[in-house]
Amino acid sequence: MSPRDLALALLVVVVWGVNFVVIKAGVAEVPPLLLGALRFLLAACPAVFFLRAPSVPWRLYLAYGMTISVGQFAFLFSAIHVGMPSGLASLVLQSQAFFTMLFAALWLKESWRTSQLIGLVMAAGGLTLIGSTHGVSMPLLGFLLTVAAASMWAAGNIVTRTVAACGPINQLAFVVWASLVPPLPFLVLSLWIEGGPTIMAALSNFSLRSFAAVAYLAWAATLLGYGLWTRLLSRYPANQVAPFSLLVPVVGLVSGWLAFDEALRPVHLAGGALLMLGLAVNLLTPRLLGWARARP
Repeated sequence: MSPRDLALALLVVVVWGVNFVVIKAGVAEVPPLLLGALRFLLAACPAVFFLRAPSVPWRLYLAYGMTISVGQFAFLFSAIHVGMPSGLASLVLQSQAFFTMLFAALWLKESWRTSQLIGLVMAAGGLTLIGSTHGVSMPLLGFLLTVAAASMWAAGNIVTRTVAACGPINQLAFVVWASLVPPLPFLVLSLWIEGGPTIMAALSNFSLRSFAAVAYLAWAATLLGYGLWTRLLSRYPANQVAPFSLLVPVVGLVSGWLAFDEALRPVHLAGGALLMLGLAVNLLTPRLLGWARARP
């Protein structure tokens, strides 16, 4: 990987890691479901006027928007709103890799490697340790909502694989056009759960801080992050790019500590280390085995 692309990969890591702190700042002033509607409205407009919609069946736009966008972020924003620490949220959300593996086995009939099973057991142990600490510092509801968000991200990954079968497309354009799906469902959920008076109060008191949070989530985390990530995946093998995602929780944990003084207990560190080690085994073992076989 060239030094320039390495710098871009690290930029994505930072942008996505800080994303969790921004979410916590955003839900402090804007109800989480309304925040989701505003995020994707700003992600779609005005970008849809500059990018042509890829030739993908409408049902896949709908499926992607309802899983990886509405499902993931409705749960994640709500989790942080009810008190899930932003740093721990960035860590627990990485369990999506194993939900993806499970869903791929169920729906795509993909087989599992031994390293994947070992990584899955390790990650499950790490999640169990983190979940066992629910209490004042981490509400059980926040933890469960974050795990639900990870499962919806994984479901969206399965949709993404189906989209890939449509042939080479502009992935950023697909993300932008798929962002037209979430605003309406988010608004309906917001009206139903948060209520009209809460929505009107949030909009009438919409501050510069609120706009900055929405703009960061839409333009930095969604458009810049996915745009650069797609560029890297188009230039390098997936197994060379994917390991950088392991650094996102590191940035998330550090930024949560710096911004909100979120201190981790030893059991959080142990559970996080076990989860990340499981991810590393899943991502890196095939590459290391291939490298070892290629040696003379």
